[in-house]
Amino acid sequence: MSVVWCAMDRVPALDEPLKKLLGGPTAKVMAEQLDLHTVGDLLHHYPRRYEERGQLTKLAELPLDEDVTVVAQVADARVHTFNGGRGQRLEITITDGSGRLQLVFFGRGIHKPHKELLPGSRAMFAGKVSMFNRRLQLAHPTYAKLGADGDEDGETVDSWAGALIPIYPACKGLESWKIAKAVDAVLPSAQEAVDPLPGSLREGRGFVPLPEALLKVHRPHSKDDVEDARQRLKWDEAFVLQVALARRRYADAQLPAVARRPAPGGLLDAFDAKLPFTLTDGQRNVSKEIFDDLATEHPMHRLLQGEVGSGKTMVALRAMLAVVDSGGQAAMLAPTEVLAQQHHRSITEMMGELAEGGMLGGSDLGTKVVLLTGSMGMPARRQALLDLVTGEAGIVIGTHALIEDKVQFHDLGLVVVDEQHRFGVEQRDALRGKGKQPPHLLVMTATPIPRTVAMTVFGDLETSVLDQLPAGRSPIASHVVPAQDKPHFLARAWERVREEVGKGHQAYVVCPRIGDDEDEKKAGKKKSAEDEAEKRPPLAVLDIADQLTKGPLQGLRIEVLHGRMQPDDKDAVMRRFAAGEVDVLVATTVIEVGVNVPNATAMVIMDADRFGVSQLHQLRGRVGRGSAPGLCLLVSEMPEASAARARLGAVAATLDGFELSRIDLEQRREGDVLGQAQSGVRSSLRMLAVIEDEEVIAAAREEAVAVVSQDPDLEQLPALRTALDALLDKDREQYLDKG
Repeated sequence: MSVVWCAMDRVPALDEPLKKLLGGPTAKVMAEQLDLHTVGDLLHHYPRRYEERGQLTKLAELPLDEDVTVVAQVADARVHTFNGGRGQRLEITITDGSGRLQLVFFGRGIHKPHKELLPGSRAMFAGKVSMFNRRLQLAHPTYAKLGADGDEDGETVDSWAGALIPIYPACKGLESWKIAKAVDAVLPSAQEAVDPLPGSLREGRGFVPLPEALLKVHRPHSKDDVEDARQRLKWDEAFVLQVALARRRYADAQLPAVARRPAPGGLLDAFDAKLPFTLTDGQRNVSKEIFDDLATEHPMHRLLQGEVGSGKTMVALRAMLAVVDSGGQAAMLAPTEVLAQQHHRSITEMMGELAEGGMLGGSDLGTKVVLLTGSMGMPARRQALLDLVTGEAGIVIGTHALIEDKVQFHDLGLVVVDEQHRFGVEQRDALRGKGKQPPHLLVMTATPIPRTVAMTVFGDLETSVLDQLPAGRSPIASHVVPAQDKPHFLARAWERVREEVGKGHQAYVVCPRIGDDEDEKKAGKKKSAEDEAEKRPPLAVLDIADQLTKGPLQGLRIEVLHGRMQPDDKDAVMRRFAAGEVDVLVATTVIEVGVNVPNATAMVIMDADRFGVSQLHQLRGRVGRGSAPGLCLLVSEMPEASAARARLGAVAATLDGFELSRIDLEQRREGDVLGQAQSGVRSSLRMLAVIEDEEVIAAAREEAVAVVSQDPDLEQLPALRTALDALLDKDREQYLDKG
């Protein structure tokens, strides 16, 4: 695809659509693949990194399954024949002096690269990194040859004035060097960029003006230019985001809410008196923070984060009981039916007769605890709705079914959102809108969050941290099982599962997919060439369960659990597993959060490299919940030198969720932190790295608070107001508004 733009005798406006300036196909790819629609969008599509002329890139650090652009030198090129000489394959090895990468071309596509990519020649190559025969490769990459002066044959890439070649985040059909040419077309518009930083702040910190920063980031003459631009652009992103959050906190402080104070000698005191264990210091301290918030006449907005198994549910339950004590109701929103049912079971068990208010045998101090999910039968659903609207039920635990219009509360005082990153903006807002006045909000997450992320993603919430595990929790030993390198290690893993079952314990086996024909068809998946070449075993729940039943775990009681089962069937399986009637549960990540079976001591995670660091930590937290030590085995077929194995090694090396979350974020691509999982819209962070730029974020937060306290509506700072709309866009600010 060639990049075409219209001849211009004017500077295009920042909001001008790219399709007016660039060729239609180019603008379409930019819109669909990179979410770039206007001149301003393209100006803020910054280079990911820079290559120096004469310097080669680090091929050893390429990420698997990502589109990359590399500058490298051809080491050798060879044509191979196959199918009796009827087929041809060109294999080219490129090098950076310390590492090598293979390029492969097939069929008629081999002639041009075979003629042009001669040993010793240099070029930019773009393509998706894949693995074949346990080696990284680029299949059919596009390329742009570089001569000694940086010229490309037939099409110059020497328009960059300096010695640094910008490498842009690219996509299939639009390589970095084509994006660079498109940037050339819009670069004059940088002079029109509206500067969001107040003049006093910009001058006080010695930042270059925004137009200059944009020019320097796209076409730097030196590394100093890049540094000047990056510092300035990082501050723009951090400051505008922190202003949005500061405005949210300011607005929340103006809202009215009903103060909720527990009654002396009431439901909360009765519950505490019957607890068979002592709360940890952390649980008591966090509960005090929450109770203090609930007692104010402004809505609480608090994030409760903590390690797996640190007792967040107990803290949330005591908060809900305090609200019921005061005459209000509490709702807990869970992301899955399995988790909602698990919470309902554990809460009613903990409360005992206190969860049977108004029922025969129930306590006079008690209340009703009801479950509401989409799959409930009509009679049970009708009764639950009646209990909520009359106030008979003080506590309701449910899924997204809670937010339907038919669900009405007598007096909703507290909303607890469990694993909040699973919910969209509208879902959380719809539930909060069911109170007569804004209810108090407690957001829980079992994924530990570094301070900078808490300031960024949850910057409108006060934060409470539970980092102390309750007494009696056992250590968990974690090991990587290299199934490809050492197959006998996998055999030993199944022996360990048998040993645990022999001691009277239970085990989980986790797989990344369900694995029947319907599952494959729905996902639109076909086996990749890599899978076929490696002859990988089918790492799916139904396949693995069948293999284990007939093979290494024959004779044990094995059942499966996955998201496409009927809710009643899922609940029945979990009940049997909790009751000890199932030895091994083969499941998808439906058991990732909230599932609490203290007798389960072993977990085998198949294809563990397909899961993220935080997800592996969550899964591991399902074992070691009782008095016996836990065991987590991470099975992978990735080579020992791969980044995936390094990630698994990091998980195996520590049980510290905060350390793992930091590793997780460091390994992600920029911008993911505020990506679709949080807000449903594309991330606005293009330059800011929340882990590396802690000082920038903290300083921007201070400046933002000072600005908003003096001018909450930004009436004196129209450029900042404009930038707030442009950078965060309406959808994102709506997300921030709803918390």
